[in-house]
Amino acid sequence: MALIALFLSAFGAATLLPLQSEAVLLGLLAQGQWSAAALISVASVGNILGSCVNWWLGLKIEHYKNKSWFPVSEVKMLQAQGIYQKYGYWSLLLSWLPIIGDPITLIAGLMKENFWRFVLIVTAAKVARYLVVYLVFIGFFA
Repeated sequence: MALIALFLSAFGAATLLPLQSEAVLLGLLAQGQWSAAALISVASVGNILGSCVNWWLGLKIEHYKNKSWFPVSEVKMLQAQGIYQKYGYWSLLLSWLPIIGDPITLIAGLMKENFWRFVLIVTAAKVARYLVVYLVFIGFFA
C-alpha cells in the first residue's frame, strides 16, 4: 500500500497539483522496509508518467483556449511558447523543479515536442532529482 501511495504522490506531484512526493519518499526510506532502488524506481515512474499527462494536456490545450472557463490568456500562452522556443527541449532538464517544472512539461506538449525525446530528457531529470533526495537522506542518516 505504501508503494502505491508513493506512486500516486509522485504522479500527482508531476501534474499541476500541489503535492510533494519527496516527503513520502523520505518517510519510506526512513522506515527501511523497502530498498532505495525500489522506492526511487516507483517514485520516478510515477513522476515521469505524471509529466507525460502534462505533455498530453499540452497537445490538447489549444482546443480549449477560446473557452470562457479556460484559465490562461492567449498572451500568456504565446509568452510561454516564446520561452520554450528560445531555450528548446533542453529546458525539460528543469522539469524536476517545483513551480516551473510542471508548466514546462505542459508547454512541451503545446509545442508538440517529440514524445520520445521528451520522455528521455524528463526521465533523466526526474531520476536525478530522486537520487539527489536519496543521497541527501543517506548523508544525514548514514
